[in-house]
Amino acid sequence: MIRINVTSVFVDDQAKALAFYTEKLGFTKKTDVPAGGARWLTVVSPAEPDGVELLLEPDGHPAAGPFKKALVADGIPFTQFAVDDVYAEVGRLKGLGVEFTQEATDLGPVVTAVLDDTCGNLIQLATLK
Repeated sequence: MIRINVTSVFVDDQAKALAFYTEKLGFTKKTDVPAGGARWLTVVSPAEPDGVELLLEPDGHPAAGPFKKALVADGIPFTQFAVDDVYAEVGRLKGLGVEFTQEATDLGPVVTAVLDDTCGNLIQLATLK
């Protein structure tokens, strides 16, 4: 059986990303190991500490920067995170200074919002109804 163990998001600065993903989004640091000039740096949901890890992957590859910029220019989120209540989470995150490019929006079967992760990505939050 195939399962998702680690997924990644390209970041322009691993230390800044770690601060944002832990202090603002509420993830917990799982792994932090030197890997060449960077780190194998992962975070997890505190609700699932042994669940899927999110690798805060350096965007140093020549294709990563243009890819990220194109997604942001088109307003496309790099990935999506589930939350219990998008409206409440948007309020909490705005209180922490997080900027949103899409306010909480009811799309019928789902409510979504899109935030700027300060590391070059748009991230969508979603609640299935």
